[in-house]
Amino acid sequence: MYRTVATATTMGGVPTDNVEFVVTLDQVPRWSDAESRSSLEYENGDPSFSNSFFPDPLKSPEEESSRNGMVSRFPVDHEINSKIYLWRGQPWNLEVDAVVNSTNENLEEAHSSPGLHAAAGPGLAEECATLGGCRTGMAKVTNAYDLPARRVIHTVGPKYAVKYHTAAENALSHCYRSCLELLIENGLRSIAMGCIYTEAKNYPREPAAHVAIRTVRRLLEKQKDEITAVVFCTGTSSDTEIYKRLLPLYFPRDKHEEEVAISKLPADVGDENGETIIDERKIRIKPLPKKANPKPSEAPDELPVSDVGLVRRNSSYLDTYLDPAFMSLIKDPDQRRQEQWEKTSQAQGGWNCAKLLGFGDLGGPPLSAAEEYSLHSRYISKANSLNLSEIAEMKIVYRGGVDSEGRPVMVVVGAHFLLRCLELERFVLYVVKEFEPLIQKPYTIVYLHSAASLQIQPDLGWMRRLQQILGRKHQRNLHAIYVLHPTFHLKATIFALQMFVDNVVWKKVVYVDRLLQLFRYVPREQLTIPDFVFQHDLEVNGGKGLIVDPRTKYVYHRP
Repeated sequence: MYRTVATATTMGGVPTDNVEFVVTLDQVPRWSDAESRSSLEYENGDPSFSNSFFPDPLKSPEEESSRNGMVSRFPVDHEINSKIYLWRGQPWNLEVDAVVNSTNENLEEAHSSPGLHAAAGPGLAEECATLGGCRTGMAKVTNAYDLPARRVIHTVGPKYAVKYHTAAENALSHCYRSCLELLIENGLRSIAMGCIYTEAKNYPREPAAHVAIRTVRRLLEKQKDEITAVVFCTGTSSDTEIYKRLLPLYFPRDKHEEEVAISKLPADVGDENGETIIDERKIRIKPLPKKANPKPSEAPDELPVSDVGLVRRNSSYLDTYLDPAFMSLIKDPDQRRQEQWEKTSQAQGGWNCAKLLGFGDLGGPPLSAAEEYSLHSRYISKANSLNLSEIAEMKIVYRGGVDSEGRPVMVVVGAHFLLRCLELERFVLYVVKEFEPLIQKPYTIVYLHSAASLQIQPDLGWMRRLQQILGRKHQRNLHAIYVLHPTFHLKATIFALQMFVDNVVWKKVVYVDRLLQLFRYVPREQLTIPDFVFQHDLEVNGGKGLIVDPRTKYVYHRP
């Protein structure tokens, strides 16, 4: 059974005797509430009910944002913002008109939101069994039984696959829209929505949050008078942080957030319903032009009957209906794709010199920000669904500590990169997965080139592709690449990367000839360095008669 929380100071209490607390909307901070942005303390030690819910995620001391003449696609709307809440906890503990249950097509209890059926009682499962299931992207409503809410809206989220990214995105958008439409149809006005995507369906969290927030925004723009409250409920700290970071993009609270959101929003934010726009599926029909109908030319009386049709066919009568602009498809997808292929082939032809020099395939046009984001999201999703332990065991890429200024460090060991024994595509997936937590903020790379010249290395074309997959966050947040024991060939390769691949990232390379020099940038205790690197350092720097004990790192003379 449920018990109402009397005051906000008791929300952090622990339920006893199987009695759940009921949280009312006035105890949940609004997104637009100015107090939510002030720094307040946790109450009763429960971080779930912190009043510092909404720090400014767009604040960037080193980055000045400007509109550059662009108009915000999600302008400030205080009336809509006043309807948005963000709450860390289970939605069925809230006293609202409806809560959302993420389930499967059979509406089974085992596949529903964890804890919902136990809180609602057995009557909920019995009613679900009478509904005849529910299709993916759709929603159905039932009574709430023992919950403090009046209704439960059940919806079925999509399974995510990289190949069907757009279909999954639109199906998820339809889930949120269907829930809100059912809310209005049943005369309800407030709703608590958990994260509809689930771990079992492999939907990436951040792209799913983009879909959820923008879909709610678009529907509220049309139905703001019908809905009084939408509560985004998160069950984990990672989901909470994602929503804190993305809500200002779609629900800016002031002009500053609106201006900064212009540069932070993805290129594709959907149509008027929040669904992904697919140009190839647009119906490109232009209205018939309004022209005065001239009198049709009359066929001469002396012509045979068989020739009358030719006269009518050649007359200008049909010109009033067939407009050349109507017959030609503007921005035809096939034509646009052909032009893209032609540009690609021209670019590839222009880099034949690079191929001859052994730099690899550097052709192809650069990717847009939206294309890079989509590519990165697909690789992250696939990497999270695979077991890449055999790549991790090779110790080619692994996490270090922090550098002298506190930035996280990623270590790359060139000698461990055995190209003949490595499946490059799986290695790329592992790299993207390992780098993902680091590239969100400034970080450093340490590349140990010691004895790596003996191994075959990938070409520049592969490096260019990897950099496109890592995306622009990698380019922006990378502080430096410290290269230990560089060779002349490596320096020439990096110079080629600067010339042909990326002049920004590869300008950040710092050459380090000795380990002691590296330790000035990254402290020794922050790095796990293979034993052969110490030996190589002694040999290339004049210590050819010295040996390093691999256990104690003690240096002694070779016998």
